[in-house]
Amino acid sequence: MMHNFNAGPSILPQEVFKQASEAILNYNNSGLSILEIGHRTDLFQAVMDEAIALVKELMQLDDQHEVLFLHGGASTQFFQIPMNLLNDNEIAAYTDTGTWSAKAIKEAKIFGHVEVVCSAKESNYNRLPKQFTVPKTAKYLHLTTNETIHGVQWHDFTPFYEAGVPLVADMSSDILSRQMDFNKFDLIYAGAQKNVGAAGVNLVVVNKNILGKVNRKLASMMDYRNHIENGSMLNTPPVFAVYVCMLTLRWLKNLGGVAAIEKINNQKAQLLYNTIDSLPVFKGTVINKEDRSSMNACFVLDNADLEKEFLTLCKQNNVIGVKGHRSVGGFRISLYNALPLASVQLLTDLMKDFANKKG
Repeated sequence: MMHNFNAGPSILPQEVFKQASEAILNYNNSGLSILEIGHRTDLFQAVMDEAIALVKELMQLDDQHEVLFLHGGASTQFFQIPMNLLNDNEIAAYTDTGTWSAKAIKEAKIFGHVEVVCSAKESNYNRLPKQFTVPKTAKYLHLTTNETIHGVQWHDFTPFYEAGVPLVADMSSDILSRQMDFNKFDLIYAGAQKNVGAAGVNLVVVNKNILGKVNRKLASMMDYRNHIENGSMLNTPPVFAVYVCMLTLRWLKNLGGVAAIEKINNQKAQLLYNTIDSLPVFKGTVINKEDRSSMNACFVLDNADLEKEFLTLCKQNNVIGVKGHRSVGGFRISLYNALPLASVQLLTDLMKDFANKKG
């Protein structure tokens, strides 16, 4: 058995792999592969309808929020959001908490004025900035709820709810991993390849009331309203990726929904962080424990010379994807929804054994 801690594309439920592989050969006993059925057919329309309905159910969305499955991943949303929401002479507020929020800020500056209301860049993003003021004139406030590279995650959204401006969030790496009031966000986007499905599709949840207020002309494919009107089929959608999302969302619902997976995710994170904290050989890289991510735990070895040896031990035990991002080094353990608790248990046992021998 492989223990997959990759940061994305990442682990998916085994039953999803089985169902998806069967559908590649013969989808729904149609005699056709899911890869070759027309996206305008009843066969695929049923897939899209169920995927959208599952998102609405799992997030408990109100009637003002629309669900879209779009091409381009989260990186496309970095510019599509300000293109749709921000005029040239207007202000957008952004929090700068890591690599991905920095990329979003860079793209937003193309379309209007960006005010970075808080930043942890000077500390190399090893904590979350707690003090900030959002201009009342801001068209929206953008945050990245979880930063995969540096391992920090917002846990208290109260200050953002109280800011009094539309709230936009990149939830690519923690979407549907914990309970929250999703209706308080005016636009949510998430690349599917961590918690929702396979790479190739992006989930967007948007409050339709914030659209249509910019002066610029929008290319048809860039206008969210066109995608809403066409049910995410303005052009040919990534059929297989949407299908895998539907299967993964169905799996999550059958498991008990977001409340159930949150309990499991908390168990995994607690087990891993308790192990890191109890072994002097290892050291967490996030300064404040309350800022630690429950999705991406980052740490280093007290003696960097032992890194290769620990990676070799992991490889020998079928533990993959634990090496930290190339920009920060160390180790990163991704604890996404489909990762079983047993994999975390095996990893922590390896860490304890390694510490006993090297400590």
